[in-house]
Amino acid sequence: MVSDKEIEQAVAVLQAGGLVAFPTETVYGLGADAANPHAVRKIFEAKGRPATHPVIVHLADTVQLANWAQEIPPAAQRLAKKFWPGPLTLILRRAPTVSHLVTGGQETVAVRVPSNPVAQRLLARFGSGIAAPSANRHGRVSATTAAHVRREFGAVVDCVLDGGEAQVGIESAIVDLSGGGPALLRPGSITAAEIEAVLGASLAVPAGDAPRAPGTLAAHYAPQTPLILTEGDIALELAASLLRQGKRVAVLAYSAQRTALKGLEWINAPRDAAGYAHELYASLRRLDESGCDAMLVEKPPHGPAWAAIHDRLARAARGSSVLDET
Repeated sequence: MVSDKEIEQAVAVLQAGGLVAFPTETVYGLGADAANPHAVRKIFEAKGRPATHPVIVHLADTVQLANWAQEIPPAAQRLAKKFWPGPLTLILRRAPTVSHLVTGGQETVAVRVPSNPVAQRLLARFGSGIAAPSANRHGRVSATTAAHVRREFGAVVDCVLDGGEAQVGIESAIVDLSGGGPALLRPGSITAAEIEAVLGASLAVPAGDAPRAPGTLAAHYAPQTPLILTEGDIALELAASLLRQGKRVAVLAYSAQRTALKGLEWINAPRDAAGYAHELYASLRRLDESGCDAMLVEKPPHGPAWAAIHDRLARAARGSSVLDET
């Protein structure tokens, strides 16, 4: 349990322009005062994040939304009423006072109200927006525990609030409401169908001129170990082939049954989408730290509940190192 004293210490760090890592229901965030450009710049420096890649502004409640967005369309009001606090980010036209460091140089801003109790206490006590991308090096596997954050950054982060494991385990869904029709820029645990039911309209496929959004680069969420996505019926065959080449192999399995092959690191993933998402990044980090030469991830089922998981795995595979099989 995070004490009131720890919350006060974190607020003091934010007010002084420092960095605070804190839990949200999705993943841990690396936070700074969103109204302080110098502090926001520290986020980019710590993560090695490109300046053109925007960050999400976390708010305590919808009342604060008017300080960050110059226009709050009815669709945004409906989604906020239904899903906030919760794992949904909205892209809106930025208020004139919002720094371009936060928006990645764009005229739009990403905002959400997290539901995690520690995040809620921190935001309420701070009284303003906290800019917070995921608390990991740019492009790498997101952090879902305070221990992940500490291993990733060490003393670079001034304060880490330990709120236990992130409940959801993957990042929020992102909906663009800044221009024409609503568009889903990143899937999350709230499905497209659930969003469309509230909007009373279909979500559009993002156009080429859609705003840049956090976590939507083609290569992202990647371990250092080369990650290969594979069908279940060939996972063991490929693992055996790599082992014969003298490589050490890690497997995140969904249906494949573990064998006694020597040199094999193995994790059985949960069979349900919510459980799989909750464990995904912790599993990738554990396998990444096992010292293996290759990581095989058996593709989970398809369907609306699995869309965000497939999105993260596909980006992770594109972002990992290329495996030399010669």
